[in-house]
This record gives sequence, C-alpha cells and structure tokens, in this order.
Amino acid sequence: MTRVALRSRSAGVLLMAALAVGGSGVPVWAQADAERLRTAKTLFFDRRYAEARQAWEAVRTSAKGVEAEAPTYWIARCSENLGESERALKEYDAFLALRPKDQALVEEARTSRVSLAAKLYKSGNKVHVQVLRSALSDPSRTVRYYTALQMSGLDAEMGKLSAPVLCQVLEQEKDADLVDRAKLGLMRWDPAALSATATAPATPTARATGVPRTARAREAHWVHVRITEKGGTKPKVSINLPLGLAEMLFKSLPADAKADLRREGYDPETFWARLRQLGPSEIISIEGDDGERIQIWTEE
Repeated sequence: MTRVALRSRSAGVLLMAALAVGGSGVPVWAQADAERLRTAKTLFFDRRYAEARQAWEAVRTSAKGVEAEAPTYWIARCSENLGESERALKEYDAFLALRPKDQALVEEARTSRVSLAAKLYKSGNKVHVQVLRSALSDPSRTVRYYTALQMSGLDAEMGKLSAPVLCQVLEQEKDADLVDRAKLGLMRWDPAALSATATAPATPTARATGVPRTARAREAHWVHVRITEKGGTKPKVSINLPLGLAEMLFKSLPADAKADLRREGYDPETFWARLRQLGPSEIISIEGDDGERIQIWTEE
C-alpha cells in the first residue's frame, strides 16, 4: 500500500459499504425487512441522521446473529454525525464487541473512536484518553497513523507520545501529504526526532550583515534551522524543511509561540515575509531564553 487512506470516507466507499447490506445474490439480511433497510440507507445518505438512526435501530431489532453487526455500526455513525460524541463512542464499542467479520467497517470504527476521543480531549474531556494511547499500537497501520496525527494536534503530552509513530511515517511512507503532516507534528513536539530523519543538510556561508542582498537568480526551496546550546559549538537540533512545509508550520504556530517571537523583537506577521526574502548568505539569528542560539536560513 503506497498511500494510506487516513479517515477515508468518500461517498463511494460509504455507498459500497451500505449497499453490501442486503445486496443482490444470496441476501445477507434474509431476516430483515427489505423496505426498512432501504429506508435506513436512504435516510443516512440524505443526511437525516436522527431519522436514519431510528431506522437502523429498527433494522437491528429484526436482525439475528451476524446480521446485527452492520446496523450497529451505522447507528454509531448516525450518532457521530449528530455530534453526540459520548454516545457514538459507546455505540462503536458495542459494534466492536460483536467481533464483526467486515474488517473495513472494523477499521472505520476504530478510526472513528480515535477521532471522537481526540475531539473530546480537545474540548477538555480527557476521560477517553486511553482510546488514543491504545490506538497508537493498533494492528492497522491506517489507524496508528491517523491516531498519531490526531494526537500531534493536541497538547505536549499527547504530541510526544505520537512521535515514534510519526517517525515511522517518515521512514516508511512515500505519500508526500502524509509525510508532510507527520513532519509538522514532529516539529511541534519533538524537533530532535525530525532532525534525525531530515534530509538535504546545508551549511550557511556567512552571517547577515544588514547590507541589502543582490537579487537571486533562483527562488529558495529549503529552510534550515540549527539550535545550539549556550556555549556549545555543535547544534543539538538540526532541521531541514521544504519551504512550503516550513510556511505551513509557521502559520500553525500557537499564540504563545508568536508571543515569544514578539518578545524577541520579531513581528510574527512579517517574520515569514522576511524569511522568504533572505539571500543565500543571510541568516536570522535569535537568542533563546536559556542562552541557546537559533539560526535560520534559506537555500535554493
């Protein structure tokens, strides 16, 4: 698999999954009323989720054994789409407890649990944090990667826990969008880990002198960051990022990080523009609160 489908919920995929419930040939839903089944599917795809949930519950009531698995999943999906996160989590748990045979729905349910737990965590409800922790070791690579990306968008504790899986993404995946998202997560919480996997290293040729630079023949494509401890000579963190990714990262900086820049005399609103204008021999040098030296420069 060269591209991991993180949270892939296209209309086509959902349609295929729903049509599998009571399709042609040997009917899976032999015990269920065909009309109620059609109604439940139609209501869901019309986004009438409250009515759809009732319809799926009616289908499940008349189902037996394995026939009750898919309706239980779709009931949870309805609750999730209605914004009833706590209820949806319990319903996904009920679905997984049935040990369903449809592994595509199982993976979707696990991914949905992660999404809901992350949403609740972000709102201050951390009761379901174990859902996130456990999903980092899920047998499904899709679920693991999705979990790590979700956790990297929470707080420092969750972000650092996600770092090992994000490093796996950098080492094993080729999908550019997925790799860039993993880099963003590592840059937030564990830049040293990103440094260890970074490519295209470079060394600055001179310090910024304040003299206007000459026009460059080509546009810069890389941003390089080096952080050296006070009194040190060798950088403890060395990061090289594509210019586009670096810009995306800068725009996602939290408010406190931008406040730190202001205290150092840099305007966050113009800092990126200044960085883009750097010549190949110019460096932005910042001294951190603990005396560490931060150097930033671009390269063609």
